[in-house]
Amino acid sequence: MAECKTARPVVWRPQPRQALFMARPEDEALYGGAAGGGKSDALVLEALRQIHVPYYKGLILRKTYPQLSELVEKSLRYYPLVDRRATYNATGHVWRFSSGAKICFGSLPHPKDKFNYQGQSYDFIAFDELTQFTFEEYIYLFSRNRPNGPGTRCYVRATANPGGIGHGWVKERFITPVPPMKTMWDEVKVTFPDGREEVRRRSRIFVPSTVFDNRILLRNDPDYLTRLASLPDAERKALLYGDWDSFSGQVFAEWRNDPDHYGDRVGTHVISPFRIPPSWSVIRGFDWGYTRPFSVGWYAVDHDGRLYRIRELYGCRADGNGQPLPNVGICKNAEEIARMIRRVESEDPNLMGRRIRGVADPAIYQRNGGASIGELMEREGVFWDKADNTRLAGKAQLHNRLAFDRQGIPMLYVFSTCKHFIRTVPALVYSQVDVEDVDTEGEDHIYDECRYVCMENPCAAPLGAGGDLRAFENDPLNLYGDTLASYAGRMRRG
Repeated sequence: MAECKTARPVVWRPQPRQALFMARPEDEALYGGAAGGGKSDALVLEALRQIHVPYYKGLILRKTYPQLSELVEKSLRYYPLVDRRATYNATGHVWRFSSGAKICFGSLPHPKDKFNYQGQSYDFIAFDELTQFTFEEYIYLFSRNRPNGPGTRCYVRATANPGGIGHGWVKERFITPVPPMKTMWDEVKVTFPDGREEVRRRSRIFVPSTVFDNRILLRNDPDYLTRLASLPDAERKALLYGDWDSFSGQVFAEWRNDPDHYGDRVGTHVISPFRIPPSWSVIRGFDWGYTRPFSVGWYAVDHDGRLYRIRELYGCRADGNGQPLPNVGICKNAEEIARMIRRVESEDPNLMGRRIRGVADPAIYQRNGGASIGELMEREGVFWDKADNTRLAGKAQLHNRLAFDRQGIPMLYVFSTCKHFIRTVPALVYSQVDVEDVDTEGEDHIYDECRYVCMENPCAAPLGAGGDLRAFENDPLNLYGDTLASYAGRMRRG
């Protein structure tokens, strides 16, 4: 905090990167991306900015209450130094300041708990470790960010490391669209009761930080850097360097998206689209969704049994700028989806005139007082076979297909036009309940639909493949070939 006119002692002074984050004017700001960047201190102190306003109310959130203990401890250390008459109610987890302002600590362990905040107003909302929250939880609390009186500033701040159930949507919202420190703008149209329309704008930004920005921590604990550098590869990249493409808990760590090889198809799963030969077969996968997204994927199968995801139809709602709202469906009924499928298959050059077999979750043929989803789609001329929905076996099949062989070739390619597959499947994380399975709270609809197709076309993992081509880099006799050695060398150089 800056020294005020009454020359009160400075109780905390932000380091340069923290000061940069705290000075941002945007409506939303995400800070961090790696461990040890001083994120928690910045968040706890930022909440104090408006405590001189009697009706100011701030909220600091962690996913579970036990995780809040560190933040509460920081507040107990700093807040009484800022306001000697401030009091903390440990039962309600609320600070009350001499002006009457409040700062609340809260948690949101289950999605339904977001309604505990219904009807509340918070001038300031902070999420610590945002990637532990779902998009639905974030956006609902975002709606609670409104003034408790005139003149306050309403804004949202968050910190995060890569990984966690929210990794995908946080990356899509803050990391992917623009470079760090560049402001992003969302435009929304507001229609008033009298018919007038206005375009409103909101801003957000990502402010990166790593342990290298925390000189106090490195001075007090020089070995912390050593401990981060000693972590396994995925954790080290994420926590030491803030790499959002590598993180602990990632289910499909084999995934590679290398635009330099979209053409030669070596060492990448994403490739450039091409015209499918007439002799290849095509299979269509389907995962039902209404309030959640539905997913339809078309896969070509070559003569070696390799799958190519050539087209997708994903029922995900978009915002006013055309960006996907993660895990939010478009509420289309079975007949509407069937007609959309028929339209795609009548217009796409790779699908027109082909005999296409469909596989879907057997649940679409369950009746609940009337015709099933599958039966309704059949009336529109779209037919499905019941897929094998065995979860762990299906997951194993996708692992097998994503594994690279010794020449750097996988058994599953994805056209670069399949943006939602590329966005969602690599971001899936393991469940904390069933540690061998995907966390179903994530955006797993494309994964499920792909899993059904993989189970219809089972394959073994490539001989000697470990998913990561760097396993073959130590090849002094060139047993695996120059192509792989070259790729593995590029992987090591980053």
